[in-house]
Amino acid sequence: MARPMTMTEKIFAAHAGLDEVSPGQLIRARLDLVLGNDITAPPAIKEFEQMSDKVFDKDKIALIPDHFAPNKDIKSAEMAKSMREFAKKHEITHYFEVGRMGIEHVLLPEQGLVAPGEVIIGADSHTCTYGAVGAFATGVGSTDMACAMATGETWFKVPASIKVELIGKLNKWVSGKDVILKLIGMIGVDGARYQSLEFAGEGVAALSMADRLTIANMAIEAGAKNGIFPVDAVTERYLAGRVTRKYTPVTADPEAEYVRTVVINLSQLTPVVALPHLPENVRPVNELEPTPIHQAVIGSCTNGRIEDLAQAAALLNGRRVHDDVRAIIIPGSQEVYLEAVKLGYVEIFINAGAVVSTPTCGPCLGGHMGILAKGERAVATTNRNFRGRMGHVDSEVYLASPAVAAASAVLGRVAGPEEVI
Repeated sequence: MARPMTMTEKIFAAHAGLDEVSPGQLIRARLDLVLGNDITAPPAIKEFEQMSDKVFDKDKIALIPDHFAPNKDIKSAEMAKSMREFAKKHEITHYFEVGRMGIEHVLLPEQGLVAPGEVIIGADSHTCTYGAVGAFATGVGSTDMACAMATGETWFKVPASIKVELIGKLNKWVSGKDVILKLIGMIGVDGARYQSLEFAGEGVAALSMADRLTIANMAIEAGAKNGIFPVDAVTERYLAGRVTRKYTPVTADPEAEYVRTVVINLSQLTPVVALPHLPENVRPVNELEPTPIHQAVIGSCTNGRIEDLAQAAALLNGRRVHDDVRAIIIPGSQEVYLEAVKLGYVEIFINAGAVVSTPTCGPCLGGHMGILAKGERAVATTNRNFRGRMGHVDSEVYLASPAVAAASAVLGRVAGPEEVI
């Protein structure tokens, strides 16, 4: 009889052809999807070409030039070109060019390319986003991506797991971003180092898929190997019409072992921000001293979905962005952009004095579309606020939800939505 296992352990056992696995065990697992972007795929392609002349499965590789796209300079154009030529040469099914692309971690779930029970690696640290649909997903380096494109498998050390038990329901203006920032504030940026964050409890059912995608996205900000949610009715509704292939959801065994349990009462949460320069520097918005800002960014792989834009639109509707603030709205995909147009959100944003960008990672990594100068301060719905992350090393980034970012854009300082409504 197999030992009781967590969700991650069960997925690994199935993909390694084993009856059971244990934390610390080294395994080789087959892969359901290998992902790369315009920063990480070009070096992976160079490595791949030294070891193989054929990809393991053209349907199980996704290439998305999203970080510097549309290309911001000659170097980024050359990087995207190498991806384009590789995709054409190997007839890669899931290659997404400008005009048909999106931010990778918004696009892949939207397109049904990730599903419960699958093992997914990506040469991007926020690949852990796909744990929201009950998959094991984690980031790897470009060399690992190269080997995976050739062989269709890779090695893992099975992580121990932390159970995050969620109870209660979120109040108005509180979202998944507040949940994950609260968790990171509780355990620290290294609190889950090389461990799996497994979300459980009756509070899970009260979270939307957008909330779960945001929470899983930032598991890496707590040092986690992955974050994973159980599959329930919310998941199945999201997957319906997106994922057409068969998939196998897993559930944790009741006797599964966890290194610790962290309990979060959703009903007690309020809007929070993470102060510079670490995601663990979390404070309730209403406890901050007045802090002027120069820029507000609403978007990214963390909060670029239509539900995120809806929060921002609700607060910006009939209001104006503060004269001292540059507000930048970045839909996570073409589908999100089009839906925002249909729902009137884009008109609201433009009338409020914000700019609406094509889908791109852009300013999140200090790429383009909103780089900060020395001494400037931004509120952003992105996932990292390390020194120099969005521009000059003497700039500052406050991480927050779309509601807080929109409210801050209106008032010209870090502010909560209740101060605007």
